[in-house]
Amino acid sequence: MSKRQRKPQPTWTDVKARLANFDNAGLLGLIQNLYSANENNRAFLHARFGLADDVLQPYKKMIEQWLYPDVFGRGEISVFKAKKAISDYKKAVDQPEGLVELMVFYCELATDFCDEFGMQDQGYFGALIRMFEQAVKLAVTLPNGQRDAFVARLDRVGQVSHNFAYGVGEEMDSLLAENTVGEG
Repeated sequence: MSKRQRKPQPTWTDVKARLANFDNAGLLGLIQNLYSANENNRAFLHARFGLADDVLQPYKKMIEQWLYPDVFGRGEISVFKAKKAISDYKKAVDQPEGLVELMVFYCELATDFCDEFGMQDQGYFGALIRMFEQAVKLAVTLPNGQRDAFVARLDRVGQVSHNFAYGVGEEMDSLLAENTVGEG
């Protein structure tokens, strides 16, 4: 019995080669199909082209869905999927202010969820601290007014996090202090 030859998985190079054969109408039709197929595709295109009043809203909705689910329903927590929303926004627009807003929003939701429901998961806290650190480091690169508002929100997150185990609040205090010394 001979082994069946596996066909290699298609890559971006394969797709790009096929796209080269499309005319303008064909490309528009393809993009229309992608737009219609998935809410995430619509959010991406709206953000990329600045078409929505609030391009961050769909990404915030996704973050909230995965970090602050309906605990009395069939809500599922997924740090990975919440972080993916931020990554998807970055691919669509990659504006520092929007990224910081989503990162801080992530930290606020995760902290409020843990505080309200008493969640004590070390892995969840580790992901929260890493997001907090990224948010602080990006926030301090923004102009003063924006930076100060984000730092104040992150400081609130750190204060609430003192209610948690594993030294979460202390770690956040340390990250905030070492990244904002001399700022302002």
